[in-house]
Amino acid sequence: MSVLFSRIRGTFFLLFLTWFCSGQPAPPLLRFSVYLDPLNMVYLRWDHDEQEMMTFELQVHTTGWVAFGFSPHGELPGSDIVIGGVFPNGSIYFSDFHVVGDATLEEDDSQDYQLLSVTENETSTTMLFKRHLRTCDSNDLDITMDTARLITAFGTDDTVQLFKGQKFSKSLFLMRYRSPSNSTDPKIFFTYDLRLDNFAVPVEETKYACTFLPLPRVKQKHHIYKFEPVITPHNRTLVHHILVYACGNASMLPSGIDDCYGANPDFALCSQVVVGWAVGGESYQFPDDAAYSIGTPWDPQYVRLEIHYSNFDLVSGLIDSSGVRIYYTPEVRKYDVGILQTGIFTFPVHFIPPGAESYRSYGLCNSSQFDEMNGTPVPDLHVFAYLLHTHLAGRGVKVVQYRNEKQLGIICEDNKYDFTLQEIRDMKEILVIKPGDEILVECNFQTLDRSGITFAGPSTMNEMCLSFLFYYPRNNISSCMGYPDILYVAHVLKQEASDAVEGMMAMDFVDWNNETVKTAEKAAKEADQIVVIKTINVSPPSALFLVGVTSEILRVKHS
Repeated sequence: MSVLFSRIRGTFFLLFLTWFCSGQPAPPLLRFSVYLDPLNMVYLRWDHDEQEMMTFELQVHTTGWVAFGFSPHGELPGSDIVIGGVFPNGSIYFSDFHVVGDATLEEDDSQDYQLLSVTENETSTTMLFKRHLRTCDSNDLDITMDTARLITAFGTDDTVQLFKGQKFSKSLFLMRYRSPSNSTDPKIFFTYDLRLDNFAVPVEETKYACTFLPLPRVKQKHHIYKFEPVITPHNRTLVHHILVYACGNASMLPSGIDDCYGANPDFALCSQVVVGWAVGGESYQFPDDAAYSIGTPWDPQYVRLEIHYSNFDLVSGLIDSSGVRIYYTPEVRKYDVGILQTGIFTFPVHFIPPGAESYRSYGLCNSSQFDEMNGTPVPDLHVFAYLLHTHLAGRGVKVVQYRNEKQLGIICEDNKYDFTLQEIRDMKEILVIKPGDEILVECNFQTLDRSGITFAGPSTMNEMCLSFLFYYPRNNISSCMGYPDILYVAHVLKQEASDAVEGMMAMDFVDWNNETVKTAEKAAKEADQIVVIKTINVSPPSALFLVGVTSEILRVKHS
């Protein structure tokens, strides 16, 4: 018996075994699952354990061969792939391969995937297997805290032709720590939608639409314990992100819908994030001991709903009613959740040179002023989840914690960032940030396809470098972000400038090449950082609404 391959070196590992359902142990409980293709033909279940072993169950709608693996960039070249199936006589085949060049499949000398079972029925093939997160085989790709690019493929029979079969690629974060089965739903809950109402999306590449909406009116404390996006079905590719910001109870809020950051500054009021969603994200449920508080005199009564539309094709006649659905309950939890926005202050001086293979930008949060800005001492922040955000040029984000000028460790990171997968991710363990700590956000950008400078801004073709840290207990700090002294950067690049505006304009006169790109990156890292801390004072209605901003010059701490 033989299996046909195209340009394969080595012998395919065959297991001439017949699989019987009777007498076999029950399959392992796998907490996570997702379809890997748009037609729902390839279904993946997986989980990992404390021994750094990850188990996969791949179910494919075919009675032929199936393949699953990891790719450096979402394509077959360089991929680490396992292939298996069931022959018509009931014997099974399974082996670990890697792709060399564009069209060469080679079997690994070290077989690092352990087969648990392969079964087949009238319509589907199911393959259960496991591997270590790191195998020490140079032909295998490690499973890390980064976004993985998964490759799946299959054929209609057992003649394996990887380069001719149906193939799919999907970005997925595999190192999840909490599933819906780990969460406890309250016995009593309500839902409430925060949505636009038949908004006519303008024929513009980028639009930030904002409106102000009331939160549910409740007579006692409730907790928002879950939220999910509600996207108008035909606009799924149009909506880039949705953010809900808490407003002060005594603030004068405008009516209607307008540009969030346009001529009317009132539509940019309210800066403390309540919930957020971005492209590729799903619903999110807070841990069982924490949720977002509403209903007390110190909780917000109104929110600002912000929706970012990316209408690159300039399609006219689009009507949208997207937003978020919140789930809230009178069964309150132990802690109130807050969200701290960190990273690079988007305006006015963030830039990325053109033609850069890699360019790192830095934004510093120094929390030494938190007590003063908060109005009362700020308790330790217990961080349990995070969301990272850049635009199209982003390739990686890292958030680092410092205390007393010493690096404590990495809070979170994704060195394989994918713009199309921006989701809230749970921490493995609660991380504590103390007042006085510094948080440095580092973003890695690539602009090889760009001939001009990329400036920070709201458009998808502009850039951002942000990290949203989900924590408890909540305080009044909404954001803490920094940006480098642009005059210092301009002078290092031998450009004349007397203020920040001239410093940014001077970037257009730089002869950008590999040397000047690295010089600018080094200068921006060494420069003093202007740190901007924003607070919102959500007080009883009789009190004054206050948005406070302070700045101070600080030095970036780096390893």
